[in-house]
Amino acid sequence: MITADFAILPVGIDDTELKEYVRRAVQVVKDSGLTYQLTAMGTLIEAQNYEELYKTIAKAQQAVFKDDIKRVYTVIKIDDRRDHDDHTLNGKVQRVDEILK
Repeated sequence: MITADFAILPVGIDDTELKEYVRRAVQVVKDSGLTYQLTAMGTLIEAQNYEELYKTIAKAQQAVFKDDIKRVYTVIKIDDRRDHDDHTLNGKVQRVDEILK
């Protein structure tokens, strides 16, 4: 399982409010059917392969370009671990929670 954390930021807008841009990007992820978690600083996503991961992020980025946006800045962090069966977003959190008890 490939997990990624990404954020898409419109550049050159006159407002500090980003919720409409976040909504557009997250709607694309939601529509993709991939497992995701929205966080305060970005979106976590898990995919079986790079094609579906990059395709989804690219569509989310295109969704932010709507209206008069001329530039967006996208940051992507990817974790592709192949030596563990439960390398999902929830599995990672559960393993840490277990050692915190």
